[in-house]
Amino acid sequence: MSRIGKKIIEVPAGVTVTVDAENVATVKGPKGELVRAFHKDMKIEQEGNVITVVRPSDSKEHRTNHGTTRALLANMVTGVSAGFEKALELVGVGYRAQLQGKKLVLNVGYSHPVEFTPGEGIEIEVPANTKVIVKGISKEQVGALASNIRDVRPPEPYKGKGIRYEGEYVRRKEGKTGK
Repeated sequence: MSRIGKKIIEVPAGVTVTVDAENVATVKGPKGELVRAFHKDMKIEQEGNVITVVRPSDSKEHRTNHGTTRALLANMVTGVSAGFEKALELVGVGYRAQLQGKKLVLNVGYSHPVEFTPGEGIEIEVPANTKVIVKGISKEQVGALASNIRDVRPPEPYKGKGIRYEGEYVRRKEGKTGK
């Protein structure tokens, strides 16, 4: 039995979860609303403020979808109540980030600035010119945008320069030795 799939989802106050006949879950909360269609065989049961996901059989397909369904639903509940955020650091001489309206502009050693426009429901903050925070209610969208920003200039192992997640460890290499 899936350990993740067996866990219950506690719905906090102010969050409503509705599941229709086609297994489309709508989660509304103080931060917004998320809608997602789940596998038709997974049974999402709600009793009061507790949600459980039940699978119909032990077939491989049902086992694989059990934990995934529960995790996605739990992330939706967390997103509309607390939200998600990813912090990125820019490490390197002259590397900086700034906001122009809603657009993020990165100067990271290229001949041109790199611009990012966040999608609907995603917010970007720049508290310092070497720190970027991506916030939103969808864990998937926040992680994808943070990953795309990091891919502009991933951290390199010799000097450690680049864009990295906050707290990310970059394994350093020694480099050449002079004669």
